Amino acid sequence: MPTKSLIGVIVAIVVVTALALSLSLLMPQKPAEPLKTEEMQKIGVGERIKLPEPRYEGETSVEEALARRRSIRAYSGDNLTREEVSQLLWAAQGITDLASTNRFDAVTGATRASAGGCYPLELYVVVGDVDGIDQGVYRYIPQGHELEKVRDGDIRTELADAALGQECVRDAAIDLIFVAIYERTMVRYGERGIRYVHMEAGHAAQNVYLQAVSLDLGTVVIGAFVDSEVKKIMNIGEQEDPLYIMPVGRRG
Repeated sequence: MPTKSLIGVIVAIVVVTALALSLSLLMPQKPAEPLKTEEMQKIGVGERIKLPEPRYEGETSVEEALARRRSIRAYSGDNLTREEVSQLLWAAQGITDLASTNRFDAVTGATRASAGGCYPLELYVVVGDVDGIDQGVYRYIPQGHELEKVRDGDIRTELADAALGQECVRDAAIDLIFVAIYERTMVRYGERGIRYVHMEAGHAAQNVYLQAVSLDLGTVVIGAFVDSEVKKIMNIGEQEDPLYIMPVGRRG
């Protein structure tokens, strides 16, 4: 049988352990660390960021995407990912074949058709709610699959006002804006080049529609806006004429 002294030691250990446990429960607990999201990449005007490499295979067939294509104006307000933005921009204006020479890089293949290979469109993205990219206006650089910042801040409300108050422009996570530099095509085709530019814009916008379906996102083509206001808000060049605004977001 254990001695009285051993019993006393055991009792003391039990008491001390119980007291320590009680004190730990009474002490204020350190709050749990929040789940870390992708670190926001802040850059200045004129600086560029590299986008994730687009994927070239998906689970949605062309036929399914065509059947499911709809104009969606209601969005949930949730963020898009950098990968989703990368995929949308590539679908709209991506390069699929770049032939390099000692003098220049010639585009020999792209995700949309362009009359005479003139490529008169420029694509801008108004970033509102995207993981890892701070708010602002960016120009898409297809050759490097990069974004170049042209303006700081969230301009979605201003852009919605310029688009005759259409709320989907304000509520979308991003707004894609297609602009045309007509001279690139007209120098080769004259006045007829204008219609070729508009055809190309239609090709590019349909690519965005189908890619949005594949990503389970919503978008809509908007052509009702005040051109001069859009150009002023975005801080784009005098020769660049806006053709489309395409808000994109998670379906509401």
